Amino acid sequence: MEKSTSQRIRLGVFVVLGTLVLISALYYIGNRQHLFTKNIPVFAEFENVNGLQIGNNVRYSGINVGNVSKIEMLAESRILVQMMVEESTGKFIKKDAIATVGTDGLVGSMVVNILPGKENLASIKPGDTIASYSRIGADDMLSTLNVTNENAALLTSDLLKITNKILEGKGTLGVLVSDSTLAKNIKQTLLNLQETSRQTTIAMSKINRELADLNIDESLAGTLFKDTLSRNRIENIIMKLDTTSSHIAGITKNVETMINRIDNGEGALNYLTQDQELVQNIDTTLFYIKQSSIKLDENMEALRDNFLFRGYFRRLERQERRAMKKAMKD
Repeated sequence: MEKSTSQRIRLGVFVVLGTLVLISALYYIGNRQHLFTKNIPVFAEFENVNGLQIGNNVRYSGINVGNVSKIEMLAESRILVQMMVEESTGKFIKKDAIATVGTDGLVGSMVVNILPGKENLASIKPGDTIASYSRIGADDMLSTLNVTNENAALLTSDLLKITNKILEGKGTLGVLVSDSTLAKNIKQTLLNLQETSRQTTIAMSKINRELADLNIDESLAGTLFKDTLSRNRIENIIMKLDTTSSHIAGITKNVETMINRIDNGEGALNYLTQDQELVQNIDTTLFYIKQSSIKLDENMEALRDNFLFRGYFRRLERQERRAMKKAMKD
């Protein structure tokens, strides 16, 4: 009878302790899963959730505020994640908040991190969908590193082949590396280019100094640039010179034609320049005309002294004197 009572007491204690442990575990799990708080549903759409599972935590500014309640594939690269967030915390989450999928530590489970938005915007409401972006996962990074390593290996192999050819003196670079004469010529060419550049710099400096000393405003160039009237006059002069040049060319052509005709025996000028007898006759005629003029002057002097014409010549002289006096008075 005593043994039976002792067993019952121990059994009762075991049951009570087990019940307390079970209640504590349920409370702990329910508290972790936010089963005993009032929650609101919030949605976010991702292209890749990187292994996120239902029940994973949702964090806002590093604080656990809920958990993932549903994951649904809508289409290719479109995954809808439903999160249950505490209503007391939801008033701090703004409509422009951004959800990302990350890891809890280096090797921990996946979590949804909600980044805060601007303070002056409205808070989210039950059923709202917030923006999201997908971070690069470890698998993507390893894949990228693998491709990079393969490309680096191919590049190293190609560089090794090129280096071997250069050391063997093949190709342009090989000739440059192995041929010392060519290297000296290239070096001398570079020195010549450097000297040419220096001389060019000196010349440009001199030109700049000359231009700086030149007073453009008072020069002819400045006048042409600024004075429209002078420019128009110069243009007219140039046009007239062009026209005159054309006329001179025409006159020259006509003179050349006349000279050709004279040389060919055409016209009076040919006789004057080529016929010697005609020239002698002209000289003789001019001589006779000169002799006749002298005799005519002698006759006029004789008539002036003749008493019949003396009065006539004196009247002419008086008229000439009166005309001269009148001209002097005027």
